[in-house]
Formats: sequence, C-alpha cells, structure tokens
Amino acid sequence: MATGELIEVRNPRSGEIDYRFNAPSAEELATTLARLRKAQRVWAARPLAERIEILRRWRGEWVARQGEIARALSIDTGRYLIATSEVQSVTGMIDRWTQLVPTLAAEEELRSPTLPTISYRSQYVPYGLVGIISPWNFPVSLCFIDAVPALLAGCAVFVKPSEVTPRFVVPAMQSIAAVPELADVFHIQPGGRATGEQLVERSDVVCFTGSVATGRQVAANAARHFIPAFLELGGNDPLIVTASADLERATDVALRATCLATGQACQSLERVYVDRRIFDAFVKRLVEKASVISPNWPDMHSGTIGPFIFAKQADTVAAQLADAVAKGAKVLCGGQIEDHGGKWLRPTVLVDVHHGMQIMSEETFGPVIPVMPFDRIEEAIELANDGVYGLSAGVIAGSLEEAEAIGRQIDAGGISLNDGSLTAMCHEMEKHSFKLSGMGGSRMGPAGYLRFFRRKVLIRQHGQPATMANIAEDNIKGTRS
Repeated sequence: MATGELIEVRNPRSGEIDYRFNAPSAEELATTLARLRKAQRVWAARPLAERIEILRRWRGEWVARQGEIARALSIDTGRYLIATSEVQSVTGMIDRWTQLVPTLAAEEELRSPTLPTISYRSQYVPYGLVGIISPWNFPVSLCFIDAVPALLAGCAVFVKPSEVTPRFVVPAMQSIAAVPELADVFHIQPGGRATGEQLVERSDVVCFTGSVATGRQVAANAARHFIPAFLELGGNDPLIVTASADLERATDVALRATCLATGQACQSLERVYVDRRIFDAFVKRLVEKASVISPNWPDMHSGTIGPFIFAKQADTVAAQLADAVAKGAKVLCGGQIEDHGGKWLRPTVLVDVHHGMQIMSEETFGPVIPVMPFDRIEEAIELANDGVYGLSAGVIAGSLEEAEAIGRQIDAGGISLNDGSLTAMCHEMEKHSFKLSGMGGSRMGPAGYLRFFRRKVLIRQHGQPATMANIAEDNIKGTRS
C-alpha cells in the first residue's frame, strides 16, 4: 500500500468525491523504480520470443478481467461504450506488436562502400527504464500505447496514469500480477505532480501525453536529466471542406470527429473551414444533425455525449464560448454547460467566427464546432496553418486526389482525406507532431517500437589497421612549396 499524498477523485457523472488513493511516497517510488531497473537486465536478456510469449500470456489475463476493468474505467470517464472499446483495444495492441516486432530491429552485417576492408553490424540496445505519464481522456489506451512496444523492446516500464482517472489501475494491475515475469518489469501506479516529476528524474526515457503547458515542464525536467522525451501534446485540428464535397459525408465527418468522446481527444477536429458556395447548406445540415445528439444522462447506457471527465475542462470550454460570443460569434445549437452534478455539453455549432477568438486559436477539448467560410482554397490552407499546433487535420473534397493535393500543404502530422480523425483508428503508419503538438519519434508504425532502442554499431576491420606511419608528414612529398 502506498503511503504518500492522499488524492481525492471526483466522479465525472455525479460530481461527488467517491474515490481516494495514496500516491507513492518518494521513498516508495524510488524503491519500485530500483526494483524495475534491476529486473530489466534479466528481461532484456530473454530472447524476443520469450518476451512475446509472456505478453501473450498477459493478454489472456487481461481478457479474463476485461469486464471488471471496463466497469472501473466507465466510472473514471462517465461513458461505457468507449470505455469498453478502450479495454478491448489493448488486446489489439498486443496482437499487432507481437506479430510485428520479430521483423524489426534485426541485426545484419553490411560492408562499407568507401572502405572495402570494413564491415559493420548494428546492435539494438533497449533503454533500461521507460517512464510513461498518461492522461485522463483515454486512460487505458494511452496507458498501454507506449508500454506494450517498450516492454517487447526489453525495457522495464513504470506508468503514472492521471490522478483524475485512477480507478482502472487496480484490476489492470491484477492482470499484470498474474504473470510474474511481466510484473517484475511492469508497474502502473497513479500519483500527482510530484510522482511524475520524480519518475522523469529516475527514468532513462520518458513518454508523455497531455497539454502543451505540462509537456513543456516534462521536457525541461527531461533535459535537466539529459534523457529523451517523447511528447504527444495538444491540437487545434482544422477540417477543410471544398465545394465539390458530398454534403452528407462532410457533415457526418465534421460532427463525429469533433464530438466523439465529447471532443476530449487530441485528434478531435476543432475548427471547420467550408467553401462559401456550400457554406449555408453545410451549416444547415450540420445543425440538423447536431441538434438530435443527446447526453448520456441520466442513464450512462443511453444517449451519445458523455460528461466532461475533468470538471475544469468544462470551465475552459465555457470561457472560450463566452469569448467567442462576446466577439460576435453566433451559437446555432448547444452552447450551454448542463450541470447534473457532472457537466455535459451538447454538440455546439458556431458561425461568424474568426481567428481573434480563443475558440479558433486554442485547444478546446469539447464538442464545439466553429464553422468559417472561405472563398479560395489558398485562403483555407492559410487559415488551417494559422496557429501554433500541428497534430492532425482533415480534408473533404469531391475526390481523394483533390483532398490529397490540399492535405499536402497543411502543416500537421496526420491528414485524414475524405474523413476525419483517422489517426485515432490507424496505428500502422508513422507520423510526427508539428509545431507545439509534440516532439520526438513517432509512437505509430515501426518507429513506435524502434524508438525504445539506442543503436550501437560494431565496426569490423578485416584488413590491416592503420599505423602512425600512415599519418607521417613525410608521406606527402613534393606538395610543399
């Protein structure tokens, strides 16, 4: 049992404090991290096939507890369908990585094209201890998205989930404890800011998902301790809709990709630019669709929109809406925070917006859809690129070719063509975060595994090594004046 700071946890549906836990004390955390680091040497020495077999055994334990983990997660987040989907996604992560990693990080001997007597071989050396700080919006998915490949690489892993959503940790840790070899090198324990800071200080590499403000602090701490930091931060993702776009497709995508998970997703679309020729028709149809979406209250198993998981986020969204209205925006549907103990917001469509409003320039993280017209596609691209974020974006046009031509000009790491937020569904392709949306290697595609290694080169000399005679000045004759 941890004996550090007592942290109280709010229920996102009722608004009541109904859960408490103790963060690890500094001494307890240091002891746990030292244990993981010691066990990592044995873990890394295991053949990859053994590590794969151990994670597949853990998969079975996870499946056996899926219902219990999903129930805990649904309390953490106030939503059931997405919670269940998150829990099920972990088995997919294990399946994908255990199938893929045998083809990665393979050693091979190569010959130097410039030095015929030299050959070389790369060795992949895993980091010892990976510290992961995961957020509250997708507590399970973003807990394991980095942990699974790091474990397969041969690293030990400590995850600090958000203190806002800690309930799932107990049943998740029970699944890990059922596989002793994995429990030796994998630990999940919630805590507050002090736990996160100490984790960074004692890790060999840190993975952080969260806000830009906190990401800056994590990066600075990592820099002080001279360790790499992989940061996946905020976004203010644009969607461009051209005049040739199918109106039904465009409005369906705009609604889903802004409001899925109550807009509490990094890759949520947060601002929509529509060709003026179809602007009125687009807005009319979008409002029709948005107006029939209801909150999942009072019954979690009905409705579509869940509560704000973190109550302060509702206050942020309310402030941005107030700023927009004060500066001339019109609310066509939604727009009012509903307080039922927890806080909800129905899909909210805004028009008459501009980039002087916070809702167009800052991350909103709520089910808000500001829609702005454009006259030329060059103008839309300029507007899409006008901002400090570059996580992802979307383009909907009459053809994929038209959409791609526009997408190539948007400064973001993942561009969905004739859809939106596809990076939440597709993890096979590598992408980077542009601007303030993050830094470090891609967590998707092969790089999501390879970034947990340092590469060491073993250089072989097959001929005679050079001697001091080779660099004697008198070897060069007739060149002095």
